[in-house]
Amino acid sequence: MSSTTETSRSQVGNAGGATAPTMVQEEELLGLPRDELPQHGTGTRVAYDMMTNELLLDGSARLNLATFVTTWMPPDAARLMAETADKNMIDKDEYPQTAEFERRCVNMLGRLWHAPDDGDVTGCSTTGSSEAAMLGGLALKWRWRERMKAAGKPTDRPNLVLGINVQVCWDKFCRYWDVEPRLVPMEGESFHLTADRAVAHCDENTIGVVAILGSTFDGSYEPAGEICAALDALAASGGPDIPVHVDAASGGFVAPFSQPDLVWDFALPRVQSINASGHKYGLVYPGVGWAIWREKEALPRDLVFDVNYLGGSMPTFALNFSRPGSEVLAQYFMFLALGKDGYDDVQRASNRIARHIANSIATIGPYRLITDGSDLPVVAFTLAPEVTNYTVFDVSARLREFGWLVPAYTFPKNREDLSVLRVVVRAGLTTDMADLFLADLRKQTGLLESLESAMPERRAEERHSFRH
Repeated sequence: MSSTTETSRSQVGNAGGATAPTMVQEEELLGLPRDELPQHGTGTRVAYDMMTNELLLDGSARLNLATFVTTWMPPDAARLMAETADKNMIDKDEYPQTAEFERRCVNMLGRLWHAPDDGDVTGCSTTGSSEAAMLGGLALKWRWRERMKAAGKPTDRPNLVLGINVQVCWDKFCRYWDVEPRLVPMEGESFHLTADRAVAHCDENTIGVVAILGSTFDGSYEPAGEICAALDALAASGGPDIPVHVDAASGGFVAPFSQPDLVWDFALPRVQSINASGHKYGLVYPGVGWAIWREKEALPRDLVFDVNYLGGSMPTFALNFSRPGSEVLAQYFMFLALGKDGYDDVQRASNRIARHIANSIATIGPYRLITDGSDLPVVAFTLAPEVTNYTVFDVSARLREFGWLVPAYTFPKNREDLSVLRVVVRAGLTTDMADLFLADLRKQTGLLESLESAMPERRAEERHSFRH
């Protein structure tokens, strides 16, 4: 294989010969292929050099204040992932110890989220919290269908109640699995689902209510405890008995450490399932998610497939089949390396830095805070009404010139008049880096404030709603 590779390099860059410096060979090439598989390969070294050159255009992930996804891990974790990249998570017969690490993670998360203490927790790893959310939704639909069939009622009109602030994966779930999404709109200064509005949208065809522990719009937590209490009252009064799924994509790895007294998980009997993202505040590189059920009965058995063609019979519940095991191993590595105390330190530090950023932004004249990082370590802020010469989209564009990716976006239906900027604080963003960001924000804001006339209006595609 190596001789073939080197021959290909010689054929492409023969003016300098196979021993020519890599830089010269790059100059001789016509550039990276874009639309068709090249006839001749470059060899591994040249391919690496050329690709990394273009990847410089991606910018620095550490300066990305838009994403919730982990952008830094300890070097030992990265090395472990590289060494285990060949492991197939689905093949539990061939990689039994990788499967054992997955089982340990499921149990650790279930215990962290107060699942009943009777043996192994019911759950699985996924490619991310979006897949985990869909698995949770499928279990809700199947259980609702069983209840309706037992009562002799039709099963052709299921609906799911959720706030309009949900992540797009829930729109996908409802569309793909033919469930009516009952999206509760925002009202005034209430930017997420509340208990009274959730109950008002429920009926006997409601498969469940989704409570978001950490809205992507502003980082706030929906009141899972209040929603469950309202549904308890609905059931006690003779209404439908509706389960709750908690989308804890980010908050599931934050609340237990930064807000340990908050009751949101399986401590609430009405909560039947939880999804979370290991590659967000679980502190793992993408992509790994987790779906956990409070008990075996919460996951219908006919959703689980027994697969035996890989060498041994094993149950599986997933939308994907083959996928890397390295991310699951990285999750266990982080649990092992940090423990509860370490996660507590990391998440509390992120909340502390977020509040520092929020407090500083509040002192910059034209801005008004929406959230201050007290729930998720996320700060959402907007411009004061009297600011007319520029918009949050202009602020975002100016910050990008300094390398900072700070999204600007409009809120959804009923509050489309509100456009905000959002800063997501994650592990790896230090207080010093936060201060550098704040200095650049002050500088760019000062320049925009000095304008004598309004900035040109931005195109419609630059004023979109942000849902990641």
